[in-house]
Amino acid sequence: MAQLAGKIAWITGAGSGIGAAAAIALAREGAIAVLTGRRAEPLEQTAAAIRAAGGIAHVRPADLMVAAQVRGVGDFIRETFGRLDILVNNAGLNIQDRHWNKLTPEGIDTLVDGNLKSALYCITVALPFMRAQQDGVLIHTASMAGRFIGGLSGPIYTAAKHGVVAMSHTINMEECINGIRSTAMLPGEVATPILDNRPVPVTPEERARLVQPEDCGDLVRYIACLPKHVCIPEVMITPAWNRTYVANLQRNQR
Repeated sequence: MAQLAGKIAWITGAGSGIGAAAAIALAREGAIAVLTGRRAEPLEQTAAAIRAAGGIAHVRPADLMVAAQVRGVGDFIRETFGRLDILVNNAGLNIQDRHWNKLTPEGIDTLVDGNLKSALYCITVALPFMRAQQDGVLIHTASMAGRFIGGLSGPIYTAAKHGVVAMSHTINMEECINGIRSTAMLPGEVATPILDNRPVPVTPEERARLVQPEDCGDLVRYIACLPKHVCIPEVMITPAWNRTYVANLQRNQR
């Protein structure tokens, strides 16, 4: 029997990459998927894949950087299902002009709003459902940049993802008494569309060696299926062929 049968899962950034893979994996396990992102068309493609496999998906587009639109998705979940069991807080973004020599206030706002504030908004919607149920799982797509400081992702993305990791841990500190578990998932390089905004392009050959969205989707499914008495506060998933490690080895061999 599907382990998540009857559960309601809200997945943000569900139109592509990790979000789409997580939604498909959760639906295969029996969850009813509520798909949110800014554009309806990619969400409909994810929904079509879920329905083709016999699952149930609802498309609810929203700009998660706008609090009123986030509350609107929460209203839909309340009126349609009356419960929420899983939040996959996955929506995020990066920009090309990400370093201090090119950053603008507008770019900073985009990065903070898109990677931290939007996640916080979604949590304020999810927690009341989960407190009432005394049960719930939140899984946040952070990044290795949320644990380690480096130059690749840019300072504001790094700061925002550190905020996501801290945010997730504080949920466990305050909400464990309500049966709520929160996981910060820290991927290394994943072959998703966010790589298209890298200042230095990642080649198709390199992308094939990276973590794939489906790998992260399966990890999300695993976390969501854990028994209520188990919490994974933080988990990393990286390519075995770690490009940073390889570059360091090559540098040391010169």
